[in-house]
Amino acid sequence: MIEALLERYFNVVSFLDSSYVGFFRGSPEVVSKKMQDELAHQDIYAAVDRVGDAYRVTLLHIPREKKKIWLHILLVLLTILTTLYAGALHAGYNPVKQPFTLIYGLPFSLSLMLILGLHEMGHYLASRNRGIKATLPYFLPVPHPLIGTMGAFIKVKSPITHKDALMEIGAMGPIVGFLVALPVSAYGIYLSKIVPSVGVGMNLKLGTPLVFKLLTQIIHGNIPTGYDIMLHPVAFAGWLGMFVTSLNLLPVGQLDGGHVSFALFGDAHRVISRVTFALLLFLGLFWPGWWFWNIMLVFIGLYHPPILNHVAPLSKKGKILGIISILIFLFTFVPIPFRL
Repeated sequence: MIEALLERYFNVVSFLDSSYVGFFRGSPEVVSKKMQDELAHQDIYAAVDRVGDAYRVTLLHIPREKKKIWLHILLVLLTILTTLYAGALHAGYNPVKQPFTLIYGLPFSLSLMLILGLHEMGHYLASRNRGIKATLPYFLPVPHPLIGTMGAFIKVKSPITHKDALMEIGAMGPIVGFLVALPVSAYGIYLSKIVPSVGVGMNLKLGTPLVFKLLTQIIHGNIPTGYDIMLHPVAFAGWLGMFVTSLNLLPVGQLDGGHVSFALFGDAHRVISRVTFALLLFLGLFWPGWWFWNIMLVFIGLYHPPILNHVAPLSKKGKILGIISILIFLFTFVPIPFRL
């Protein structure tokens, strides 16, 4: 059956070292990706490269893994609880002393969970669309009074077939997350109050991404000198969603931005990754959190692993997704996210 599917796309001339050698039935740049996508939906992953004037296709079988649905549900429930706690504190209540006040954390919790959840579902559905194995989202609850969660992630469990699949998987999460965070942030900014800078009672000041500046200008106009905007919990959830989006879009390793960078620039992504790492070291002088993030990047890996197709370039649609991702990064990134 697999051989028959392969023959529809590939004219086999010889069989060498567990690989099929021959020629594609059409443009290799187009046909190889169609072949890989169809095989991947049957849990067969094809590595494609050149051998002289011919092409070599090596088939890899990745067995299915049983999904631990209970773990994903447990993490979601715990993260709802921790974000409810943080949201109630933002609303001015203390759930430790009055547990029923957790209900007041609902606007913050729902807003943030919606942004993070749909961001990860963007990755998951893009993976499913290309036949790439991926887990459901893992949420990361933390009993932190400011944020309540360290975000969420999915794990890709099979090789990435080609650059278009890599771009879709990397870009769709931030794009979907941004599209959700945008109306959430706008509504939250609408609910926010303009107050005198003196006597606000806030020790922590947030950096303002460009998208927040634009939304504030549209909704509240020019804020007078001596005044500031006190963010509503929904607006803060939107801010966190934008911040998480920008973190993920850093063009390093296997972050979303690393996927985008590798798909767009190929081996040049290694230089981009090193430059980004150095810039974050410098920015750590102004917000030490960047140093912690750099340590995390070292453990995750600064460089992107290879993909299976060394023949097919990124399509025009893939390049457009890459440009959109870069624009979202520019609109959401803040060099100094928090300062006292």
